[in-house]
Amino acid sequence: MIVKILKKSATFKAVRYNTGKVDNDRGELLLVQNFGALQGLENLRPQDYINYLEAVSARSTRIKYPQFHVAISTKGRAHSKGDLSDIAQKWMEGMGYGNQPYLLILHRDTANNHVHLVSTRVGRDGKKISDKYEKLRAYRVLNQIIGKNERQATSVDLQKALGYSFSTRAQFMMILEGQGYALALKDGVYAISKYGRELASIDVAKVDERIAAREKDKGRVAQVRAIIEKYRSKYDSTPYTTDAGYTSTLSSFLHEKFGLQAVFHGKNGKPPYGYTLIDHAAKAVYKGGEVMPLAEFIAHQAATDGRQQPHSDPAESLAWSQTKPPVDRPRETDPAVDTTDPVDHASGLGMFIPDFDISISDDIDDEATLGHNRRRKKKARTNTR
Repeated sequence: MIVKILKKSATFKAVRYNTGKVDNDRGELLLVQNFGALQGLENLRPQDYINYLEAVSARSTRIKYPQFHVAISTKGRAHSKGDLSDIAQKWMEGMGYGNQPYLLILHRDTANNHVHLVSTRVGRDGKKISDKYEKLRAYRVLNQIIGKNERQATSVDLQKALGYSFSTRAQFMMILEGQGYALALKDGVYAISKYGRELASIDVAKVDERIAAREKDKGRVAQVRAIIEKYRSKYDSTPYTTDAGYTSTLSSFLHEKFGLQAVFHGKNGKPPYGYTLIDHAAKAVYKGGEVMPLAEFIAHQAATDGRQQPHSDPAESLAWSQTKPPVDRPRETDPAVDTTDPVDHASGLGMFIPDFDISISDDIDDEATLGHNRRRKKKARTNTR
């Protein structure tokens, strides 16, 4: 389960975005909370909710971005509408918004059940609801509600990472960093942190043991290359940047379909200079060049059927990366930093079903992301009233 605090806004445009979902039968208004006498009226318009939120927000002139917009999503249908509603209300209470006016809306237009919450950051006393370490607290509160043991989960993830085949320390770090962990090496020990605190540690000697034991599966490398070759003509391989880094339509497809996660390496908005390939099905990590040179992997190739797939929405292709807990990423200097991507190993070219959270693609559909993409493509907004 994931939680994302969405882009700040000086206006309450998230109200219209979410009520637009309801009007188009792509959502359901589950709860109108703490709106006073307004809740006793019928046939309310989105502007009525906006007016109320603006009236509460007007009690402070110092807060420039009063809108508080949050999405809470589960994997697939793991949690029902009722479950999500209960979790969302407890989450608002835990974050200090229990007495605030807020709307709770279910979205049902993606593969993952999720809800949105819209409120104001200004309390009724005119003071701002605390946003100190807000993104980290968001996960701590959520984990407490769903009963997730953070240390136990970290221990499980660490053991799974050690089960991968990798050739450098940097590759080992990438496996865990992809799940939102931060690793810091000090005195021969990796400290593994998440949610703003250290949850586990491991001697670097154990990591080096796994590196020494690595045996490259040449047959698997050839299979991975064949998979990439098969789909290069059907999906655009040109990298583009998002808030979470580089991606491409091809790499997003390979990750979702086969568990082959391409981690591009680049900086300062310049084109990537390399990539690493994490094969979550075969539990192996490759330098990209071991499978296919970067220039070949990202080369634009016309579709064999005469049609070229457009870039996928970054919110879709990097959804999990954009919604996992934010972390600082201290890294040890590794002269053998990989410049490649991962591959898949299961049954031929069938659908890949991962058991490692890193490869789960959760949904993001906030108006900030979609609005940005529509502006980029010079398309009009559709969820307007």
